[in-house]
Amino acid sequence: MAHISYPFKKTNKAVYKKPASVLTEDVIYWKKLGLPVLVKEFGAIDYIDFSPVEPYYFAATCSVRVQIYDPITKVVAKNISKFVEAAYGGTFRRDGRLLVAGSEESAVKLFDVQSKNVLRVFNGHTGPVHRTFFTRDQIKVLSFSDDKSVCLWDIATEEKIASFSEHTDYIRAGAPSPMTPDIILSGSYDHTVKLYDCRSNETTLTVNHGCPVESTLFLPSGGIFISAGGTDIKVWDIFNGGKLLANISQHHKTITTLTLASNNSRLMSASLDRHVKIYDLSTFKVVHNIDFPNAVLSMAISERDDVLAVGMIDGVISIRKRVQPASLLEDKKGLFKFAPDHVETVDVVVTKQKATKVAEFDKFLRKMEFTKALSVVLKSYVATKFPEKTIALIQEMLRRKVLHMAINGLSEKDIGLLLKFFRKNLGEARFTRIVIDAVNVFIDVFENKIKLFSEQNLCLYTSLKEDIREEIEVCKRVSELEGAIGLLFSGAQVSTSIGNLEMNDNLVPSSKAQKDIVIDV
Repeated sequence: MAHISYPFKKTNKAVYKKPASVLTEDVIYWKKLGLPVLVKEFGAIDYIDFSPVEPYYFAATCSVRVQIYDPITKVVAKNISKFVEAAYGGTFRRDGRLLVAGSEESAVKLFDVQSKNVLRVFNGHTGPVHRTFFTRDQIKVLSFSDDKSVCLWDIATEEKIASFSEHTDYIRAGAPSPMTPDIILSGSYDHTVKLYDCRSNETTLTVNHGCPVESTLFLPSGGIFISAGGTDIKVWDIFNGGKLLANISQHHKTITTLTLASNNSRLMSASLDRHVKIYDLSTFKVVHNIDFPNAVLSMAISERDDVLAVGMIDGVISIRKRVQPASLLEDKKGLFKFAPDHVETVDVVVTKQKATKVAEFDKFLRKMEFTKALSVVLKSYVATKFPEKTIALIQEMLRRKVLHMAINGLSEKDIGLLLKFFRKNLGEARFTRIVIDAVNVFIDVFENKIKLFSEQNLCLYTSLKEDIREEIEVCKRVSELEGAIGLLFSGAQVSTSIGNLEMNDNLVPSSKAQKDIVIDV
C-alpha cells in the first residue's frame, strides 16, 4: 500500500500579534520626508519662515540674528545680525526679496535679503516685538508687541498708519488677512483673539480662546481663522459672529505654532510635548504624527511639502527633506541611454521559489514530539519577545488535546518557565482565555505531584494561585460596576421617555394623564 503524505499546516501566530497601526495614504506621504538633519544654533529657535520663491531658503530667527538656510545643503546661506538684543519673528515678503523682523529693542527692522542691509527701522513700540508680517498688498508691515498694541506701518514713508491697543496682556500671535490688507488678526496672553478693520480703526470681532494665545492663522478663504493656546486648537467662523466651529485637543502640553500644508488641505501644529501633529482640515482628525527629541517652538514647511524645518527649545533645527521617487533618480543617473525604449521578447523567466521556512517548534509538532515543541517556545527569549508564538502553540495543543502530554514530560526547569509565563500573561487581554484553559490542564496533570516540585516552582505555583484569586476579585468588581452603570443608563432612558411624553400635547392632554403615564412606567 502506498504511503500518503499530507501537507503540514503551520501554527498560526498572526492572530495573537498586537494590532499594527493603520497604514493610510497620509502616513505613507509624510513618512517620505525622510530622516532629519540636525543643525545647532546658539539660542532657542523663536520662528521659522520659508521664502515663497525658489530656491525656497528658510529664515530661522534665534538669539541676536536671523539665519537664512539653504534647505538642500543645510548650511547658512546668509546671516542677518543687525540686532543689539534678541531678534524675533523674521518673515519673508511674497517675492522673497525683503525680510521683516521684530526685536527685544522694541523696533521693527526691514532688510534687503540679497545685500543684508537694513532698509527701514520702524520705531514706536515701547515693548519687545515678537511677531511681524507683511500685509496682503505687500506695501505695509504689521507688528505685534508686548506693549499690548498692534501697529500697521507704511514701508515707503516709514510711518505708523494705524494702532490698536485693545488687549490687556502681551500680544505674541497675529496674522494678516489673505484676502484684504485692511483686516488684521491678533492673539494675546489675555486669552482673547481680536479682529481689526483698518478702514474704520475699530475692533470688529473678539473671541475668548480660554488660554493664552500662542499662534493664529487664517484659512485661505479669509472667513475662518484658527487660534492655538494651551493644549487646544479652536476654529472660528468670522461671518457668523465668531462662532466656534471646532475644538481640537490632541496635545498634552502648550501648542506653540500652527501652519498650513498640502495646498492648504492640512493643518500642522507643534507643541512643547515634542510632537508635530497633522490634521485633515475637512474632518479636523489627526492623520499623522511626527516625534522630535525636544520641545518644539517653531515650525515651517516649504512649497509642495518638500522640506519641513522644526526649531526646538535647545537651539536645534531639524530639517527633513522629501525623498525623491526612484523613477526620477534613475532618469538623472547618466547622460546617455544605450538600451532601446522597448525590447520585444518571447522568453519567459521562471523565478525559483524560495523554500518556506518552518519554525523549530513546528518541526517538533510535525513529528508529534509535543514536549520538545513546548520547551522551545518556553525559552526566555521567545516567551518574552514573541509571546504570541508560545500562546499559539499552546492553543494548537489544546485544539489537538495533547497539551497534557506535553506538560507531563516537562523538566523541572521548563515547569518553572511555564509557571512564569502563566503569571506574566494572565492579565493580557489577548491571551487570558487560553492561559486559563492551559492552567486548568496544568492542574489536572500535577494535582497529585505539586508537593514534589522544587521550592522555587512551589513558590511560583502559590503566587499564580494568588494572581488568579486577584483576577477573580477584579472581574467581580467590574461586573458590579457594569451592573450599576447599566442601571443608571436605564434610569436615564426612562427619564428621557417620560420627558418626551410630557412635551407631546397630542399624547398627553392633561396633567392627570401625565400622572397616569408616569405610574404606568
